[in-house]
Formats: sequence, structure tokens, C-alpha cells
Amino acid sequence: MDVVTKGLLQIYQDIFNLRFEEISDAAAWHPEVKLFSVFDKTTSAFLGQFYMDLHPRDGKYGHAAVFGLQPGCVKSDGERQPAVCALVCNFTAATADKPSLLYHSEVETYFHEFGHAMHQICAQTEHSYFAGTRVERDFVEAPSQMLENWCWEKESLKMMSGHYKDGSAIPDDLLERLVSSKLANVATTTCRQLVFGTFDQDIHTRDSADTAKCFSDAHKTVMGNPAPEGTNFAAQFGHMAGGYDAQYYGYMWSEVYSEDMFQSVFKEAGVLSPEAGQKYRRCILQPGGSVDAFDMLKNMLGREPNSDAFFKAKGFA
Repeated sequence: MDVVTKGLLQIYQDIFNLRFEEISDAAAWHPEVKLFSVFDKTTSAFLGQFYMDLHPRDGKYGHAAVFGLQPGCVKSDGERQPAVCALVCNFTAATADKPSLLYHSEVETYFHEFGHAMHQICAQTEHSYFAGTRVERDFVEAPSQMLENWCWEKESLKMMSGHYKDGSAIPDDLLERLVSSKLANVATTTCRQLVFGTFDQDIHTRDSADTAKCFSDAHKTVMGNPAPEGTNFAAQFGHMAGGYDAQYYGYMWSEVYSEDMFQSVFKEAGVLSPEAGQKYRRCILQPGGSVDAFDMLKNMLGREPNSDAFFKAKGFA
């Protein structure tokens, strides 16, 4: 956990030209919670702060998310109010004889959620209504989805990994196999997202719905077989009551944009390129929701976005 955190923070600082400073003895809701201030590395301008609450405990929110605590905006007196947010996750805690160790999927989650935190901090909008991640719902995941790609690149993986006993680097052959596994079961996971999106649109285009039947029908249409008899996935589909109702398709739609940005900008310039990172920060993070997402993408890419990179990333092209 410590190695991953150190590498993750370094990668974000290097790419986005930022400087993080931990605040010692910061007031927080639990002793394990850490607070960091964020500055522009070149100008030393103070941009905001983020809390990190990474391990599970009784009564804590059980998923992974970033919560905005104070939006960045310009106050009535003309001074800038810095953004403050909290990164809340539930990674396995350390034990008496072993430090906190993360699965690769957890590292992906860590990178994704921290991307939301940087969206909150780096946005420089005038009005709080457009601050940070307050963008179109079918774009909000794109900036963080793009940053998940760093968890599949050898250069960045080497910066945030090591054997917990002796600190030795991951062998190259193991890294090769890890990177190659990105496409494992991709058809199934893609179809699963299509089932969720299809179900969501179905129940929100009816006056009433038998959710168990609608989900089973969507499952059969996309996957070829109905959902297991006697189950009702919709009963625990939290996104339907968490702001993604009638908009769940945005997860996959955002991925089209995220892959286009990554493949067209970072893959060409280098995944750790500060120039590419600065462009991304300026074109995508800084405007918040004050510019239409499609226009932000055109500014970033120099053209209209397309789905070519998405299909390539899925192994379909």
C-alpha cells in the first residue's frame, strides 16, 4: 500500500506539474485519515486539499468514491475559494505480520478515484456550479477512466510496485503477463456493462416495470441467457438510486472518450510526458463543467473524438 501510494502520488505530480504536501496532525474524522495540500509546481499557487481515507472500519461508507467537501470557485470578494475533497476507499488494512497489500484491480480503483480528486482540485472555474466533476454525466467518468491506463503500462507500474518483503522489482516476464491479461474476459465484462445500460434505459422508458423480469430480459438479449432464476439484481443496483438512473450508459460512453485521449495524446507523447499531462490538465481538468465536454475533447485532441481507440483497446480492432 505504501509503495503504491508513493508511486501514485509521484506519477500524478510529475504528469500534472503539481506538488503535494502532507499536513501533519491535521484535524480529520479518524486518526488514519491523511490530509494533503496541492500546489502548482511552477507557480506555487495553492489549488486545494484532499483527504485520504483508505481502509475499512465499522460504519464507514463501503465503496470507493471521491466526495466534494468544498467547491473551487471565485467568491463574491474576488478571492478564489480552493477546492477540498475526500478520497474514500476500503483497501485491505495491514495486519500484525503483513502490510496492506493490494490486488491489481484495487490499484486500478485507486488510480481511478484519485483521478476524480484531481479533477476536483485542478478545475479553475469561476462558478461553483461548474466546479470539478460537475460535467455532463456521460463524460464524468472519462477523465478517471483514462488514468486507469497507467495501471497497465510497464513504466508506471514499475514506479508503484515492489515485493513487500525485500522491495525487489516485479520481474519483467511477470509484468509482461500482467499487461497481456488486460484483454482477459474483455468480451464478458463489456457485455456486462451493456446489460446494465440496457436495463437502465428499459426501466426508465416505461410507466412501470417488473425489474427482475426486465433485467433478466436484458441479460438474455445481450449475454444469450437469462439471469439466474429467483434473483433480482436491480434490488441492489445502487447506481439506480445514486445519480446514474437513466444515465448508466455513460460509463461505457465515457470509455470511448477516455481511450481516444489516452491513445491519441499520452501513447504518442509517452505515458509519463509532462507536456501531455499539462495539456490534459489545461483542456480537460481546468475547465470543470464550464465548457461542453465535446468542445474540451476537441481542444485536447485537435479534432472530433471517435471510437477507433475504444475498439482497439477492447481488442475488437
